[in-house]
Formats: sequence, C-alpha cells, structure tokens
Amino acid sequence: MSNRADLNKNRMVCALSLLAVLFAFPAAAQSTKLPDASRTVYKCKIDGKVSYSDAPCLGAERIDIEPTRGMNKSTGRELTGSDVSRERHREMMSDALKPLTGMSAQQFNTQSRRMKLPAGARSECTTLDGRISDSEARERAATTDTKPAVERNLLEFRKRYQELGC
Repeated sequence: MSNRADLNKNRMVCALSLLAVLFAFPAAAQSTKLPDASRTVYKCKIDGKVSYSDAPCLGAERIDIEPTRGMNKSTGRELTGSDVSRERHREMMSDALKPLTGMSAQQFNTQSRRMKLPAGARSECTTLDGRISDSEARERAATTDTKPAVERNLLEFRKRYQELGC
C-alpha cells in the first residue's frame, strides 16, 4: 500500500509541476494584473445593516459565488475576456490531469494557487482548512452563550487564511 501511495504522490507532484510550467510564461507576462477576485463573499450584519465583502467579519455568513463568464445573448457572439479564457484553460487542464491527481477542478485550482506559497504557509493553509470547517460546524451548533467565542475563533482563522493567500 505504501508503494501505491508513493506512486500517487509522485504522479500528483509531476502533474502539478507540469501545470506550473504551462502557466509560468503567461503569468510572467501578466505580473502587473490585479489579483484574482475571491469567490468567497461574506455577508455581514452590523447594527442591523447588511453588507457584503471579500473580507471576513465577526459573525459573517460565508457565501460561495460563481461569477459570470461573459455575455452571449445580446450579440449572438461569445464575448469573454482573457481572464475567462485562462479560467477555462485551467479547467481543461484539471480535467485532463484528473486521472493522475484524482482532484476536482476546485481542488486542483487550490493546490495550484498554493504551490506559489512557502512550504510553511502551505502547511498552515491545510491546517486552516480543517479548523475553519470545524469552526463553521461549531458555529451552526452553538448556543447563544457559546456563539460569540466560536465566532471570534472563526474570524481569526478566516483572517489568517486570507493573509496567507490560501
């Protein structure tokens, strides 16, 4: 079983290395581009007012969004930007490499993004994935007495996750 796990790990490393090479040249040409927009939005209620932000806040409700990918209906032509083309290319690459990596497109995108981080940050991101998930479950099950403490912990985990660029 150990040999099989090593083989799968080696395949994943090779696939991710290939991906890094494929995206190295376009990334260098677009180094002045703004960072990718977050697909996580937080719904915050402060003093009875609701606001939406990509930055976490105390007691925030996490909302995953799917941005539009261009406009096709009004002109009959496909109107998409270069960012959408790059995203579609990444999705095709993740689909092509799925037999080797076993990762979904979202997992593949997350792993590709984290490859740019230092090893310690990658490790901390993995730890934060579990802590955030656990804290969100605790928040849903919390009573009115324990909820503020759980929300504070969750906020700290989310802020750190964002600081690291996970």
